[in-house]
Amino acid sequence: MTATPATHVLIVDDDHRIRAMLARFLTDHGMKVSQAGDGREMFAICADARIDVIVLDIMMPGEDGLSLCRRMRAQSAVPIILLTAMSNDTDRIIGLEIGADDYVVKPFNPRELLARIRAVTRRLSAASLNAERPVVTAVYAFGGWQLNASRRTLTSPAGVLTDLTSGEFDLLLAFLEHPQRVLTRDQLLDLAHGRMSQAYDRSIDVQISRLRRKIEADPQDPAFIKTIRNEGYFFTADVTLLQDAA
Repeated sequence: MTATPATHVLIVDDDHRIRAMLARFLTDHGMKVSQAGDGREMFAICADARIDVIVLDIMMPGEDGLSLCRRMRAQSAVPIILLTAMSNDTDRIIGLEIGADDYVVKPFNPRELLARIRAVTRRLSAASLNAERPVVTAVYAFGGWQLNASRRTLTSPAGVLTDLTSGEFDLLLAFLEHPQRVLTRDQLLDLAHGRMSQAYDRSIDVQISRLRRKIEADPQDPAFIKTIRNEGYFFTADVTLLQDAA
């Protein structure tokens, strides 16, 4: 039987003490670890090795973690977990918007980071298994819009393709699969194959705000995605499944 390869984690932080501490901890828990002190080293390592997860500090001299995350996401889908300062709320939101998969707040327990790494790798494995199954085409129609679940495309009533991030697409698909019912943030996180339940709950609010700007005629007075105070969100439109065939 072939052994399962160890998860390869790349730690990007200008503080060598933090890198060394995390490297020891993750190695002790069966992971392979590489280290980079800046963006140049990060991209060099990614070019030479298969990286499963990047742990990326936001606050670094020179090019910061948010800029590096944006550049990496433009060329790779490798999961990125941001390390962020507790007081910097804005950085967390921006990080999620530009494609980070999760974040951990400093100071943190290394076991929390380990749990987040395992969570994103589980989701990646599940996605790979799904990709090996026969393709099923599901096209959802609502209010003149069409979402193709297998091609992961959204077409406007005018027939124009609308760009969605992976998170926005998964969130919209969750709404289309469960229309006209109240969904809590936790339910949306689960349905959209999102972050762990302990993750930053405003990530859902950020994604919904961005999604509204793309599909609502007036994002300030949304017709499709309604906020239900103290409960969650409600997708109002009638949804039709146009096609569901191999």
